[in-house]
Amino acid sequence: MSLPLNTPITHASSQDQARFNMIEQQIRPWDVADNDVLDLLAVLHREEFVPLAHRGLAFMDMEIPLPGGQNMLAPRVEARLLQDLRIQPHESVLEIGAGSGYMAALLARRAKRVLSLEIDPELAAFARDNLQRAGIANADVRVADGSQLPVDGGPFDVIVLSGSVAQVPAVLLDQLRRGGRLGAIVGDLPMMRTHIITRTGEASFETAEPWDTVAQRLQNFPTPSRFHF
Repeated sequence: MSLPLNTPITHASSQDQARFNMIEQQIRPWDVADNDVLDLLAVLHREEFVPLAHRGLAFMDMEIPLPGGQNMLAPRVEARLLQDLRIQPHESVLEIGAGSGYMAALLARRAKRVLSLEIDPELAAFARDNLQRAGIANADVRVADGSQLPVDGGPFDVIVLSGSVAQVPAVLLDQLRRGGRLGAIVGDLPMMRTHIITRTGEASFETAEPWDTVAQRLQNFPTPSRFHF
């Protein structure tokens, strides 16, 4: 006998249900409407990139603690960045701040190749292990200070800063190809704005600031003085 169409399915795991709730209650309402992004979030298991001690927080709307005092971006921030950067299958991506490797994994499923820089060697090893276990072969994690520019391997089609900065260094924008996009969370607490910067010419750029959020600072990026004389 067939079940009525509205009969709830009860065999899904609690993690599957939590992942579904994360997508439908946190991410989709945050103006993430790209079905390819939403489908990717459903199949690339975020909890497998979270330290075991904090795995119960994997689907919460919060930054998750990582080794070395770093944090994993909130799920809705990862998803919105992924959508707004419109990454194409032929493109190369630079990520600054590998963290757990989850954002690198998302980027790698959309792009041709990803180079992810992580200043903390322990965290870089954690990210590499997570990517390997997830079967992600086109993302390379390099131990490096992403504030020390330029970065070998450029230019890049997309640059993602997986953390906040007070301002985007011009030398980092120089590493974008024409038509390339950079996504960064810029400003100071209590509220920062996401910048999506597109290189439109040799020395010309267009900047959109589509949404507010907050994120942990990336290490060693310059902070301009607040004082003017």
